[in-house]
Amino acid sequence: MARRHIHYEAAFEDYVRSRGWPYVAVDEQKKAIFDGSRVKSFDFLIYPPGKTAWLVDVKGRKFPYETKGGRHYWENWVTREDLDGLRRWEGVFGAGFDPVLVFVYWLVGMPVREPTSEIHVFRNLSYAFVWVSASDYAAHARQRSPKWDTVTVPRNAFRSLVSPVQTE
Repeated sequence: MARRHIHYEAAFEDYVRSRGWPYVAVDEQKKAIFDGSRVKSFDFLIYPPGKTAWLVDVKGRKFPYETKGGRHYWENWVTREDLDGLRRWEGVFGAGFDPVLVFVYWLVGMPVREPTSEIHVFRNLSYAFVWVSASDYAAHARQRSPKWDTVTVPRNAFRSLVSPVQTE
């Protein structure tokens, strides 16, 4: 079962359901073991129309993200474990399944810009959804935090890699 108490995942599931796309929410309580080691689960298996099936890892971020240094747009860090898990799941599922990261941006306040033209309202909050293939993300990622083993893609490169989740 998806972690519906996490509003980013719940908002994305509501969006997918509202589009009528076939999907399966992954039960993250059951950990898979491959080659003697645990593999991080993905969040959803989705069949978007006109695209290959997606193994989706949802990443929720505020847009913009505020710090003492000001407003930050396009936060997109992930853990190396996220990327490794998706890569390993791709090997299990094989051809016909693309591992993707879906960034669910919670639009906070009045952002100067929005990540996509389509805004989805869920529980009176506004969200925008963009996706990137895990392999494209990994190819452009650089280390963010050695302590937390996180990586990020520079903002301009990230913006050129992502696409809105909605289909034409």
